[in-house]
Amino acid sequence: MLSKFTKLKRNKKFEYSPRYYDDKGKGNPFKMEPKFDKFRTTLNPPRGLKGKFGSALDDMRREGDRDLKIRMVIIIAILVLIVLFILDFDLSIFFPK
Repeated sequence: MLSKFTKLKRNKKFEYSPRYYDDKGKGNPFKMEPKFDKFRTTLNPPRGLKGKFGSALDDMRREGDRDLKIRMVIIIAILVLIVLFILDFDLSIFFPK
């Protein structure tokens, strides 16, 4: 009767199967990888001066969104004008009389 009170409880056993398990062997089901990693150029940056220079040239060759560039130039111009207005900068020095 004493062994009934001193006996330790055993752990329960469960049959665990992952929800998104790929049984065909195409990858690890526990690895979380973002969708756009294969499109990022800065994920594994090249080492050395030549690799960095080549990466910079590739980034320059890649064409961006034209509307985004125009919008960015307009926003920067407006912010510069606001800062010049706050600092009370006289624009008349650029226009000769």
